[in-house]
Amino acid sequence: MASVLVVHRQTLQRLGLRMLIAAEPDLTVVGEATNGADAVRMSAALRPDVVLMDSLVVDTDGVDVIRRISRPPTLLPVSEPARVAGNSPRVLVLTPTDHERHAYAALRAGAGGFLPQDATPEELIAAVRIVAAGDAVTTPALTRALIDTVRHERTFGSLERESELHALTSRERDVLTAVAAGWSNTEIATRLNISPTTVKSHVSRILTKIGARARVQAVVFAYESGLVRPAAAAA
Repeated sequence: MASVLVVHRQTLQRLGLRMLIAAEPDLTVVGEATNGADAVRMSAALRPDVVLMDSLVVDTDGVDVIRRISRPPTLLPVSEPARVAGNSPRVLVLTPTDHERHAYAALRAGAGGFLPQDATPEELIAAVRIVAAGDAVTTPALTRALIDTVRHERTFGSLERESELHALTSRERDVLTAVAAGWSNTEIATRLNISPTTVKSHVSRILTKIGARARVQAVVFAYESGLVRPAAAAA
């Protein structure tokens, strides 16, 4: 059963989200928070699988809230196994569709997914399950907008990202370039003449090698590493 921490400034919205999630047999709500500080504190104490957070909370308290939730500092002695990043809570942000630049900052901070605030109950429940399982959630429109934002804001690759890029094989770079262009797995498979299953495997290995948790984070990496450059992308 996947556990969820609901973070929303409005009481009625929190109640509605809690009732919606709790009605599902495979989901449980372990707590509610009204602001970023409480979200960070309760996330550390309750260890939920998913933190469902309204973008207003992030706007108010900054993307540092997402960073502190998704990448908590380890306080364990060296002799004890530290909690790996993959087991930290995954943040699913409810966001307006016109907040692409903010979504980009949240993504770089470690957000695991984005969902429009006008999503249907069915879409929200599906998104929670997907993020809880370790996959990413975003809409095609938001993905395209994020790509455009990255193109304008990230022109040159950082040395650290360029170093990480060398860990990718030639084929993985081809796949990552296609992902950064906004292609789906089916489109990538067709253009590279490989199967969709193979594309999925490549994407999974890419995410592991670059330390990303979501496909859209791989897009950010592609631009920050210099693999894809704005001028080339716009051509």
